[in-house]
Amino acid sequence: MAALETGTLDVPGARLHHELRGTGPLLLLVPGGASDAAVFEPLAERLATRYRVLSYDPRGISRSPLHGPPVDQRVDVQAQDALRLLDRHAVGDEPVLALGSCAGALVALELLRTHPDRVAAVVAHEPPAMRLLPDGEAQVAFFEEVHETYRRDGAAAAMLSLAGAFGGRPAPALPEVRDNNEFFLAHVMRPTTAFPLDVAALGGLADRITPAGGLESCGYLIHRPVAALAALLGRDLALFPGGHAGYAKHPEEFARQLGAVLDALPAGSAAVPAGLEGVS
Repeated sequence: MAALETGTLDVPGARLHHELRGTGPLLLLVPGGASDAAVFEPLAERLATRYRVLSYDPRGISRSPLHGPPVDQRVDVQAQDALRLLDRHAVGDEPVLALGSCAGALVALELLRTHPDRVAAVVAHEPPAMRLLPDGEAQVAFFEEVHETYRRDGAAAAMLSLAGAFGGRPAPALPEVRDNNEFFLAHVMRPTTAFPLDVAALGGLADRITPAGGLESCGYLIHRPVAALAALLGRDLALFPGGHAGYAKHPEEFARQLGAVLDALPAGSAAVPAGLEGVS
């Protein structure tokens, strides 16, 4: 087991819990939805044999308290949080690799868009960028309806209605430090699913982006935006083991495929950080 270093970082409006393990190129893991760093622990342990793995609890989630009352969370602010974590842990001007899950994929893509000098490559696993879809406004309205169910009937009823995004199945249960569903339903779900991903700007960085999804979530609403993103960027869609939470359900297989994706970065390109070539 890799040695684990934990710490906190004060950022405007919050204090972030973060974890670092392993040696090698820096790999940032960005959780989404109601998830915290615990959701990545089995995956991070496996990746730590090849990378310095940095994971964290997003602001307002689990061990990252806000410095004030709960407010709706913004993807651009979350990207700034991620940048501050890189400032703390990156070595010099080291460009980093990033894996983002769900809303965390939006954060990683926004970090790449706004600071391309800091990010070598992003694996974006099922970002919920509903506005990329031909019926995007209807899908944004679906999440508004889930929020109204939450306000009217509570979190349990809202989570049941959210099953429509997962092919009628309940949203996957995940290993988290605490239950963040109330905060997610009230302040995370709507801003992230309605986020206007800047595909035009990302197009110039497409060679650094690997759109990724779960084999078991193909066809579900939660999967459709990443398929649209791959088509818009002219990139192949990488299918990973499991569904929307395959990184937590199948960490061994997921880590193996993630390593293969990162190894496939073109040698000598700007997308490959120093020290990654030849890592096995």
